[in-house]
Amino acid sequence: MKAVVYQGEYDVAVEEVDEPEIEHPNDVIVDITTSCICGSDLHMYEGRTAAEPGIVFGHENMGVVSETGDAVSTLEEGDRVVMPFNVSCGFCQNCEEGYTGFCTNVNPGFAGGAYGYVAMGPYPGGQAEKLRVPYADHNALKLPEGRTHEDAFSLLADIFPTGWHGTRLANLQPGESIAVFGGGPVGLMAAYSAKLQGASEIYVVDQVPSRLELAQKHCDARTIDFREGDPVEQIIDEHGGEVDKGVDAVGYQATDPKDVDEDTEDYAYDPAKENPAVVINNLIRVVRPTGELGIPGLYVPEDPGAPDEMAAQGRLGIDFGKLFEKGQKLGTGQCNVKSYNRYLRDMIIEGRADPSWVVSHRVSLEEAPEMYEKFDEREEGVTKVLLEP
Repeated sequence: MKAVVYQGEYDVAVEEVDEPEIEHPNDVIVDITTSCICGSDLHMYEGRTAAEPGIVFGHENMGVVSETGDAVSTLEEGDRVVMPFNVSCGFCQNCEEGYTGFCTNVNPGFAGGAYGYVAMGPYPGGQAEKLRVPYADHNALKLPEGRTHEDAFSLLADIFPTGWHGTRLANLQPGESIAVFGGGPVGLMAAYSAKLQGASEIYVVDQVPSRLELAQKHCDARTIDFREGDPVEQIIDEHGGEVDKGVDAVGYQATDPKDVDEDTEDYAYDPAKENPAVVINNLIRVVRPTGELGIPGLYVPEDPGAPDEMAAQGRLGIDFGKLFEKGQKLGTGQCNVKSYNRYLRDMIIEGRADPSWVVSHRVSLEEAPEMYEKFDEREEGVTKVLLEP
């Protein structure tokens, strides 16, 4: 079958690979109808991880069950399903307590597993024609038959739950104000989730006009272009003080606003301007005393492409004294997708939510190398890319 295979730094290719097979009675095989390119994939694509050539990418997957193992009891051939990016067992202590992003059984020596991702277990990704899903009764979420809401349902694998998770890590309450740093897919979904949860004021910080326009149009957000000045000062001036809650939807490849040319028309990411702690420190500054920070943005224990030796070891210069002084709380970690996905699915079915507006491209699998390049360059107009094997 065809699949998107990592070749090395800034290089993916569509290649022929072996089709997956049932390896355990709890497995199913899914014919993939949609697989998304994620910002997390870019960390591997850019050579910022220990990923080795040969990995089949793709942790945001949906499709139709084509084969079931003998022990599978709730799924059958023809069922339309979407899978959390987390691979989890369902019965370890963390899974039983709802922390499926930190399953201790699926990836020995590491808390958590995922499809098509470095260090996240032996699970090939779904940017391919077929995918093996382990512990399928637990990991596959059933969807209505047909092709309705295909774009929206595909976002249940990661970015919609992850955006929602960011607001829950921050313990957002109806009527509160919130600042979301990062206008990429997860940041936009965090802002949209804040709107759905009744936030009074939503601020979204980014530098790409098309992303800020989406935040304003679909999230009723007040947009902050950090090329125009310190984003914290902009928010405080507009809000009239500090906000109640904050979300970091950027992670360790954050760009320092003071190093950005406000006159440039080139929004491409520049590693030379990285400051891994800048977003967390800006959140500490902009969130009120006793406020809360949600940090779903990815941070890593090792970064071979870091701007300095400390960051290469996953250590950041966080203003902990200010955090302590302000009595703030913070929550971190990848999303436990199963805590949210069925409820968000039902909101989509009932017309209470439709996150599909974040999708900018739906293309064939063969176009994946080109779209990786465009997405990595933060090209204007590129937000969420869906691949259709």
